[in-house]
Amino acid sequence: MTFDEFVAFRLGALLRYATVVTCDPHLAEDIVQDVLVRARARWGRIGRLDAPERYVKRMVLNEFLSWRRRRAARVVPLAREQLDLLAAPVADPSAGVDERDAVLRLVAALPPRQRAAVALRFYEDLPDEEIADLLGCRSVTVRSLISRALAAMRKSLPAPLVTTFGEQP
Repeated sequence: MTFDEFVAFRLGALLRYATVVTCDPHLAEDIVQDVLVRARARWGRIGRLDAPERYVKRMVLNEFLSWRRRRAARVVPLAREQLDLLAAPVADPSAGVDERDAVLRLVAALPPRQRAAVALRFYEDLPDEEIADLLGCRSVTVRSLISRALAAMRKSLPAPLVTTFGEQP
């Protein structure tokens, strides 16, 4: 498969994956673009791999995690009240959309490695061992990251959603 064929067939999936990991469609586009530029230069080697898409997704994940580290040094964190003002929910008549929005906001608030672990588990449906391989850690660390992420999300969810999210209030 040539690089152009790979991009034609898998660009949409890569953008969706990056959007899930970053929780920001614009950042996802930037990351995928940067990764594809680097992947094109190395496509001779990447294209011969058994799973070139998995390799490129790993590049996307690594780029996101390194971008977060670089940006964290320059970003001044806002107080919780300021974040609530910036991210005020938009009134929507559909309860399902509101619930999904609340959960997505909670996922976006997770630390990058926890967010990546949750995305890989629940979006990519990967087992602990593969997630550990992608994140460069052990399986027990993956379980810990996911457990902490879910606990933090349950703690922050409004009471009606907690039972939907898998735990009694």
